[in-house]
Amino acid sequence: MTYSYYKKPFKQLRAKPAKLKKYIKHNSPKERSCGFTTQRCRRCMRIRGHIKKYGLDLCRQCFREVASDLGFKKYD
Repeated sequence: MTYSYYKKPFKQLRAKPAKLKKYIKHNSPKERSCGFTTQRCRRCMRIRGHIKKYGLDLCRQCFREVASDLGFKKYD
């Protein structure tokens, strides 16, 4: 299984509780206490390209979208 967010199909499986329970049992990731998979972007739940500085907890793509709203300036 890749590092994609496993909760995405929950919306489709809500109508079938038995299949949802089975999906969760077999596809939920192992709980981790450290490592890059414990840090996710607050907006899109990506793992890679995570910016933790200043308590942002955003991936680099989301940071580019909201940087000007947060008060960051782009230097040339």
